Amino acid sequence: MTEPERPSLLTRLRGLLLDFDALIDSGLFSLGARTRRAFSAYAAFTERFNLTGVRRFAVGVASEGLTLGVAGAVAMLALALPAFRETSDDWLKRTELAVTFLDRYGNTIGERGVKQNDTIPLEDIPDNLIKATLATEDRRFYEHWGIDISGTMRALVSNARAGGVVQGGSSLSQQLAKNLFLSNERTFERKIKEAFLAIWLEARLTKSQILKLYLDRAYLGGGAYGVDAAARYYFGKSVKEVNLAEAAMMAGLFKAPSKYAPHVNLPAARARASTVLDNLVEAGFMTEGQVFGARRNPATPVDRRDDDVPDYYLDYAFGEVKKLVDQLPPSVVERNFIVRTGLDPNIQKVADAALESSLAEFGRDYKVKQGGIVVMEPNGTLRAMVGGRDYGDSQFNRATDALRQPGSSFKPYVYTVALMNGFKPSTIVQDAPICLGNWCPQNYGRSYMGSITLKTALQHSLNTVAVRLAERFGRKKIVDLAHQMGIRTPLPISAPLPLGAAEVTLFDATTAYSVFANGGKSVYPHAVVEMRIGNGDVIWRFDRDAPKPVQIIPQQALYDINDMLNNVVENGTGRRARLPNAKVAGKTGTTNSYRDAWFMGFTGNYVCGVWFGNDDYAVMNKMTGGTLPALTWQKVMAYAHQGIEIKPIPGVTTPIPKLDEAPATVNVPGLAETERPVTLSPRSAERLAGLERLLKEAETRFAAAPAAEPARPIPASSPAPATPMPVPVRRN
Repeated sequence: MTEPERPSLLTRLRGLLLDFDALIDSGLFSLGARTRRAFSAYAAFTERFNLTGVRRFAVGVASEGLTLGVAGAVAMLALALPAFRETSDDWLKRTELAVTFLDRYGNTIGERGVKQNDTIPLEDIPDNLIKATLATEDRRFYEHWGIDISGTMRALVSNARAGGVVQGGSSLSQQLAKNLFLSNERTFERKIKEAFLAIWLEARLTKSQILKLYLDRAYLGGGAYGVDAAARYYFGKSVKEVNLAEAAMMAGLFKAPSKYAPHVNLPAARARASTVLDNLVEAGFMTEGQVFGARRNPATPVDRRDDDVPDYYLDYAFGEVKKLVDQLPPSVVERNFIVRTGLDPNIQKVADAALESSLAEFGRDYKVKQGGIVVMEPNGTLRAMVGGRDYGDSQFNRATDALRQPGSSFKPYVYTVALMNGFKPSTIVQDAPICLGNWCPQNYGRSYMGSITLKTALQHSLNTVAVRLAERFGRKKIVDLAHQMGIRTPLPISAPLPLGAAEVTLFDATTAYSVFANGGKSVYPHAVVEMRIGNGDVIWRFDRDAPKPVQIIPQQALYDINDMLNNVVENGTGRRARLPNAKVAGKTGTTNSYRDAWFMGFTGNYVCGVWFGNDDYAVMNKMTGGTLPALTWQKVMAYAHQGIEIKPIPGVTTPIPKLDEAPATVNVPGLAETERPVTLSPRSAERLAGLERLLKEAETRFAAAPAAEPARPIPASSPAPATPMPVPVRRN
């Protein structure tokens, strides 16, 4: 009898797969049956707790609210976690950055940062000031745990009724958290961080400690941080001596120091102080009779109208100091610095007056309300900066932060690229209609000159030639050169790029033009010339620690573009910027619809950029760069070039042309109208700084030297000491 044939491997594999499939099917069926039985049992169990009517609705709402509340708390905690990284173990002992600024001659010009004054205990601060602060900022300060729920709801209702923000909802603890750890940005994320940090502060500090920190750290305008600094700045006295009227005015500054600062707007400050007195009565801290005297005799601050503080300049310099401090080695723990800047106070005064006089005289005709001025030396040292018409009205720095289209003042980068790639000023180019797709740029006068030289094309600021050059050499080369020269903003590569369609800042544009005056070498723009710590040690100096310049523009191309830009001023659109004693090179700029007007110019001594426009981008009345900007540039530079050695522009050798009329001048109170004090040259300033360092070192060595022994009396029989020989004096 033969053995049955064994199934093949494939047959057995199929059988195994069928068995596995059956196992899965039966398992899933069993799992489903058990799940149904378990769910039925759970439903039968929960049926015992079934609610109906109002109770069911209330429990449902509560459970949903609890679920959403837990989810919201987790989400808010996740958003707040980054803020807690700022709360290191030594946050309470951490010293804030404080800087005293000097001008180029060593005179103090202002301060920035927080100079903490913890020497005045809370009990020595007048009770009137504490009550006025609490009545205005946080009446329930001693009752809440960091967040005043009822106060927040009351503020929301008041703001909703008024249709705007009329009452703040942040507690004093929240405001302190913002001052210590956060910025002033108005975002939902910041409010969440602020709330969590306020609770965190309440858990670690007493109410008195929180109140003391708030009074010491809050910014109260005029560069003053803390109530003692504010009392000294506004009233010339210690905070211990302020009366009720002065306390009310100071308490009114916490909300908006720039708006209610008495040295900026005294009527607004007194109106705000009256509101604070109302708050004192409403909160029950004082009676109407107690505040009556303060109403009848409001506070009178110290007159600071003659304080010429270059606030826009100092704001920029302080930002620069912050960046430099972040780059210092960890061994430098000092937070108080003395910084010598490049500010020339006389040029700064003239620049401020020039902008104001131009706007006051021509602003209505041209429909322009704002402007900016930046003055540098060719090596990038910032000599003056005007960021707007009135710092008290607006702290926005239009010189460094406003992004505006430069118009034709961008064209020198285009022409420089052409000169760097084989073109000459005498190269023939075509001024004729051109279209790139649907875009057909036209010249300002809507006419064409045909075959002309490159120099003539820049003199007349012809748009079609700039576009043709960009098409030939590539817009990327233009963008790369502009960035190498100092333009830091993105420059999108687009068809209108060569006509100045991309946005830049006035500060960056002035930096880029400084390369032309600096022999084609890169420029490191800087307000800070030298930084010292409290003991006098120099920790940063521009000539020692700043990046070294590198050649960007070849010499021949530089000479050619400078000669062409000089021709623009002498024979082209920039004639109003000519000076009687110095050669000038530069370029005008006007954007479409007359929203921006520029003049960027330089001599061998200074580089200056001037911009006019409106903050809301409103159209001006046909203002071009060759009108008010060039005239204002001339006002500033005519003064700046008095009493100094005039340096030539690299590559410009033609004689200075005679002006048809004298340059415009500005009248600055306390400053001679036509005469500028003799100015130290950069080399003399460096030698003076070196002498100062030597004197400082000698003083330190003398202090460290051991005390000399007292002179011994000379016996009567001893001969008289010989008369010392005179020491010859070397005279330079």
